[in-house]
Amino acid sequence: MGSVQGIAVQRLNPRHRDDIARHLLQLPAEDRRLRFGHQIRDAAVSAYAAGIDFARDRVFGIQSADLDLVGVAHLALDPVQQAAELGLSVHPSARVRGYGFALLQRSVLHAANLGYRALFMYCLAENGIMLHLAEKAGLSVVIEAGEADARLKLDRSAHGGAFKEAMADQFALVDSLLKQQYLWLAAPKSEPVAF
Repeated sequence: MGSVQGIAVQRLNPRHRDDIARHLLQLPAEDRRLRFGHQIRDAAVSAYAAGIDFARDRVFGIQSADLDLVGVAHLALDPVQQAAELGLSVHPSARVRGYGFALLQRSVLHAANLGYRALFMYCLAENGIMLHLAEKAGLSVVIEAGEADARLKLDRSAHGGAFKEAMADQFALVDSLLKQQYLWLAAPKSEPVAF
């Protein structure tokens, strides 16, 4: 599974909790319902972001030019079962740019490099965007009782690559630094005070 050219996917950490919560809270109510599988209130979204276990799980994000998260993937890792469950969202203003596919591919790469055997995605059967992404990425999809279960058997040689992941991390770091630099240069400068 190759990477999506030109899309920087950042690995997020606990310092990004507020950014993750802000991204999820900015999703329209219907997108939130599709992301979580049911209606979810703001307080529950905030609690979800606050409860992400960064020591176990991995979270990836795509930042806009102003460093806001426009896409987030939460890779929940089960070390006992050697399985990873993926949930992802992309803000409507950033769709049809390959961001969801880039987040999915980055998650598959990371899970395969950790030696996990399977990646799962669960969603409502009506979530056409997620079903399209799953099929595009080679996941087998089973729809039953209004829910869809997408699975990919991971193989490190087919889906992984330490060098590929290191390059993805470096590309994301450079992308973030360039965006920070641009914002700093574009910020209005205050006039020096004359004494």
